[in-house]
Amino acid sequence: MPKCPQTQLKKGVLELAILKLISREELYGAALVAKLNVYPHLSAPAGTVYPLLSRLTANGLISNRWEESPKGPPRKYYSLTAKGKQTLTQLHQDFIDLSADMTALFSEEPQ
Repeated sequence: MPKCPQTQLKKGVLELAILKLISREELYGAALVAKLNVYPHLSAPAGTVYPLLSRLTANGLISNRWEESPKGPPRKYYSLTAKGKQTLTQLHQDFIDLSADMTALFSEEPQ
């Protein structure tokens, strides 16, 4: 069954949003999901976010560490690596460029 276009578009920017949020502060998974959910068009379930965190870790863009929690089990906190900072800068510029191109495209008169 094909996925809806909105879902595909959202997945394209979710990685950038996750990197940006983690660049601001170390976050554990549930806190990251909560921060994404503040933005209606970026909200994502944990089942979407955790596999992305695993992939970002495997690609060396983020690292993680365990920390005891005052309530409940230990939490895995994520932070940006040097490679992640470079990637975030590049993806941000790519997003700006893409957004400008799309705005220009939709502003043009039909032929």
